Amino acid sequence: MIVIEGVVGVGKSSLMRHLEKKGYVAFEEPVVDNPILPKFYADRKRYSFPLQIFFLNKRFKHIKMASSIDNSVLDRSIYGDAIFAKMLAKGKDMEEEEYLIYEELLENMLEHVAAPKLMVYLEVSVDEAIRRIRKRGFDYEQGTEREYWVTLNEEYREFFDSYSISPLLKINVDQLDFQEKPEDLDYILKLIEDKLLEVENA
Repeated sequence: MIVIEGVVGVGKSSLMRHLEKKGYVAFEEPVVDNPILPKFYADRKRYSFPLQIFFLNKRFKHIKMASSIDNSVLDRSIYGDAIFAKMLAKGKDMEEEEYLIYEELLENMLEHVAAPKLMVYLEVSVDEAIRRIRKRGFDYEQGTEREYWVTLNEEYREFFDSYSISPLLKINVDQLDFQEKPEDLDYILKLIEDKLLEVENA
C-alpha cells in the first residue's frame, strides 16, 4: 500500500493515476462527489467539522479496503487528513470540543488500520501550489485567501518532519512537471521504485 500526500494542487491524483497504469489499484480522494466541500470553502467555520467527519469516514473505508490488496495506492489518507483538522482547530474554524471528538474518533480508527508500506510526500512551495490550483480551476478553491494555503503548507511540513508511522519518501516537485514532462514522471517513479526496494530489503 502506497499513500501519496501533499498540499492541495500538488499533483497527488495525477501521480496516483500513473501508478494505476503500473498495476496499482487506485483509491481516489473523495472530493468529486463530496456535497460538503464547496460549502466548506464558502463558510469554513460552519462546515469544518462535518467536512472532516465526512473525509475521515471515507478515508477509513478506503484504507481498510486498500490494506487487503497487494498493490494499492491512495490519494491522501486518514493520516494526512488529521493535518487539516488540526489546522482548522488552531485557526478557530473548528470548535475545541469538535476537534476533541475528531481526535478520539481518529485514534479509535487507527487501531484498526495497517500502516502504509510507503508514504510519499510531494513537497511544494506555496507559490507553486497556488499556481497549480489556479491552473486546474476548481471554482470553490479560487477564492481562498493565500494565508490559508500558507498555513496548510506549514502544517504539512511540520507533520512530515516528525512522521514515523511508516517509511517515508519526500520529493520536492517545485521544478518537476510530471503531468507534462515524461522525463520528470520517470524520475519520480524511479524514486518510488528504489525506495520500495530499499524497504523490502531492510
